[in-house]
Amino acid sequence: MRANHPSERRRLRALSSLSSALVAALGLTLPAYAAPPAAAQPATKPAAAAQPATAAQPATKPAAAAQPATAAQPATAAQPATAAPGARPAAPAPAGAAAQATTSVSVMIPVEKYTLQNGLEVILHEDRRTPVVAVNVWYHVGSKDEPKGKNGFAHLFEHIMFQGSKHVGEDMFFKYLERAGASERNGTTNADRTNYFETVPANELALALWLESDRMGWLLDHANEETFASQRNVVKNERRQNYENAPYGLVPQFLRAAMFPESHPYHLLTIGTPEDLDAARMEDVQAFFRTFYVPNNATLVVAGDIDRDRAKELIQKYFGPIQKGAAPPVVSKPDPGDLATEKRLEIEADVELPRVTISWVTPPFFAPGDAELDLVANVLASGKTSRLYKKLVYDLQIAQDVFAGQQSSQLASTFQITATLKKGKSPEQALKLIDAELEKLRKAPPTQDEHERARAKPLSDLIFNMEQVTARANAINNYNQLAGDPGYFPKDVARYESATAADLQKAAADLLPQGRRVIALVTPKPGAPKAGRLVRQTAAATPAGAKPAAAPAAGAKPAAATPAAGAKPAAAAPAAATPAGAKPAAAAPAAPAAPAADRPVPAPAIKKPAGDKPAVDKPAAGTAAPKGD
Repeated sequence: MRANHPSERRRLRALSSLSSALVAALGLTLPAYAAPPAAAQPATKPAAAAQPATAAQPATKPAAAAQPATAAQPATAAQPATAAPGARPAAPAPAGAAAQATTSVSVMIPVEKYTLQNGLEVILHEDRRTPVVAVNVWYHVGSKDEPKGKNGFAHLFEHIMFQGSKHVGEDMFFKYLERAGASERNGTTNADRTNYFETVPANELALALWLESDRMGWLLDHANEETFASQRNVVKNERRQNYENAPYGLVPQFLRAAMFPESHPYHLLTIGTPEDLDAARMEDVQAFFRTFYVPNNATLVVAGDIDRDRAKELIQKYFGPIQKGAAPPVVSKPDPGDLATEKRLEIEADVELPRVTISWVTPPFFAPGDAELDLVANVLASGKTSRLYKKLVYDLQIAQDVFAGQQSSQLASTFQITATLKKGKSPEQALKLIDAELEKLRKAPPTQDEHERARAKPLSDLIFNMEQVTARANAINNYNQLAGDPGYFPKDVARYESATAADLQKAAADLLPQGRRVIALVTPKPGAPKAGRLVRQTAAATPAGAKPAAAPAAGAKPAAATPAAGAKPAAAAPAAATPAGAKPAAAAPAAPAAPAADRPVPAPAIKKPAGDKPAVDKPAAGTAAPKGD
């Protein structure tokens, strides 16, 4: 593979010279750089196969077959690496490209997936290279699943979950992890899911599982009006800081509302609206928890230096007693909305620099066209030689910066181009220049060098992201929910390896049409809100016979079809009331006692990592945490 830019050459060399430890652990096969692919040879030391799933999966989401563990021997300088049994062979060099070297990556991440009797999905991934374990829990609820009038509840729960549970005192969650030497601990919320994760020394796995299970099963035994009110205020302050008082902060809200109709799950932002948060009552919070924070709506990934049999015992001990809930009304069927024309938003903001943003509704995560649009974004705005950066920032010098990206989500994605202009420059002029570059890409494929650079970045990002067990555990959960296969990684890599320059041209032409998008033009206006004020919204007439964004591209899965593999089926619109048959947390069986005898010594408050709510300096008594296992 040829790369003219020094940074790209370094990136491509890095792809072909990953560490031997990573190769051995992940079963990675890399042909020598610029060498022709070799015939597959038997691996000299195959790893033991992963254990098959041991419990039947729920009818709504059958488990993917366990991925066999494969390990390839690293390549030496003198000969290309041999392929491990079962590993996907490296793709041969394309016809007519003998002069061009190819770097093909074949990876298999061994996982074992099974389900507890209460419906909790469990995925184990063993990697003994480093004596740490990542515990990663995904609750399959995001802002898309919130009942009408309850916007922001998913994010609010992310905060409440850290404030203590029945056996974990107020603000003790992070103190336990800090004393155990945890390197990662946090939680995040988006439109599709809420996740919680911590990475601990291998001998502290019991502690991490105890903490996660206690808040899954017994949060409401601790959470009260005071906890709810304090965290609601934290969330409202986060909204003020990151949206209402931030330059251009409300522009994403205006764009989202214009792109998706009011009835669409993506119409509102995850952060929540002040009106809905103020109107919330403790009864609403309890009903939301009992509806969505149930084991049959969660997936637990344990990855790292584990003994799988021992890990299963601990998981059963701490999560097994938690009661199964009613089937939660999560939304999973792809829904691109009804955007069928071009909309323009004229926005005034008390900022120094004008800005133009163009957004399209595009295919969901892992659907046909999703990976191609990632590469289109790189061609347009990744690096100083990209088309839009060169035109707007370097050649014409009318912009400070330019961004393009495919923001992938479960129901529908959005592709966005944003250019922040220099003072006094015209957003309309920038829009015309961006449209001209888009039209060139719609009519002709990118050059070979552009195509190679565009592919190098996502491929290297995918590979290097898997080096850390924390990120790997989260990726496994992501693949499980959105692709229905926790071992999807090699298929993810293949999406980018197989995308041709012609595919990128077709994606730009079919998925980024000029007549079906939302344009936001931000004009500086002293005295206007810094975050932005929507002055006018206009829409072009819908062309006769035009189809909305809901029309899938050729080969894509139609929105009306059954959900993508592994997605949870859509149900009736979620309601705030406790679902029929759901039992309050207090009726659940007693949580298993923590196996330690010593209570931790009182310690000063430990703040949550930057960007999250501050810890409350009010340690309360809780049962002793498990000692190192």
